[in-house]
Amino acid sequence: MKKPLKLPKFKTEDSERRFWAKIDLASYFEAKDFQAVSFPNLKPSSRAISLRLPEPMILRLKERANERHVPYQSLIKQFIADGLKTG
Repeated sequence: MKKPLKLPKFKTEDSERRFWAKIDLASYFEAKDFQAVSFPNLKPSSRAISLRLPEPMILRLKERANERHVPYQSLIKQFIADGLKTG
């Protein structure tokens, strides 16, 4: 395997952006140069939806959420996630 190329010095961010936009990373780095990283604080993107539920169901959800000391919408999400795992 040939030796990776040396990175140039950049005078501006724009020149660096143009450089990275047109090159092949494999010419400048080898796979062994990379390290695994973790981003534990990233949250998956979410989207608001409208969901019509009967009033008694909402009241029961709120009661159960209160018993668990969690917001009722979080409890709904947990129930849906659990259902998707088993369903």
